[in-house]
Amino acid sequence: MNADAMLAALDLPASCRVDQRVPKKLLLENGAPTAADKRQINDGIEELFWVAALKPTTIGVAEYRDAIREYLEIAVLRLTLRARAKAARLIELVYRAIPYPVLLITEISHEATKNTKAGKMDSPKLRAIACDGFSISAAHKRWAQNEAGKTVIEGELVVAELNPERDAEFWPAFSAAMALGRQPRGALFALYQGWVDTLLALKAARVTGVFGLAADGDHAAARQEALRECARLDAEIARLRAAAAKEKQMARRVELNLELKLAEAARNAARERL
Repeated sequence: MNADAMLAALDLPASCRVDQRVPKKLLLENGAPTAADKRQINDGIEELFWVAALKPTTIGVAEYRDAIREYLEIAVLRLTLRARAKAARLIELVYRAIPYPVLLITEISHEATKNTKAGKMDSPKLRAIACDGFSISAAHKRWAQNEAGKTVIEGELVVAELNPERDAEFWPAFSAAMALGRQPRGALFALYQGWVDTLLALKAARVTGVFGLAADGDHAAARQEALRECARLDAEIARLRAAAAKEKQMARRVELNLELKLAEAARNAARERL
């Protein structure tokens, strides 16, 4: 389970492949509003690779237009970050810089040096890049309200981080569900929403223990809201437990434990909506 396996699982046809390196200049000019962001791009990104362009002419799915957005193509990108890069911020900057809806596969690299003859890790000429885990993300785009021709992220960025140990049981069903041929084909917006819903299904599976796609659009929207609620309540439960463990006054400890039970009950209710 790695970025290569994820790309293979998408089963993209040769007709849509681009396979070109994206220069950092594009991100610096279009996605970096601050000097700190520019440093992050220069120091944190190993490579951004444009894997494929999904258009009506390359995959046979119609473009989509309405008053809010225009989906003429979907870009599939692969981002390799250096160790200690601020992954969350750099992923957001990629989405800001690319005007199309993006399906982004992100991996964190680390440099390992080897000396095959002496068995020493001291030869810069024999460097290899290895990657530990990866994530796949998606976010809808819409027209900016105050800048003609500009697009912005709509709603939240949906990021699913995949771990070979934690997600092994879900990987066969998830990777099969991510295949291009399994997505809706009415228009590019519906196709992209299919990928968003599949990422949400993986995130829900980590809570419920069962991977399953949403029954319909309403279920998918309810699932996304329930995931937000679960995350909020998980943080609240952790806070209450820590506070109760430190509390010395019995009356206050009882009060905190009652709050904890209410939060746990609410979390169970949110879980049922997944």
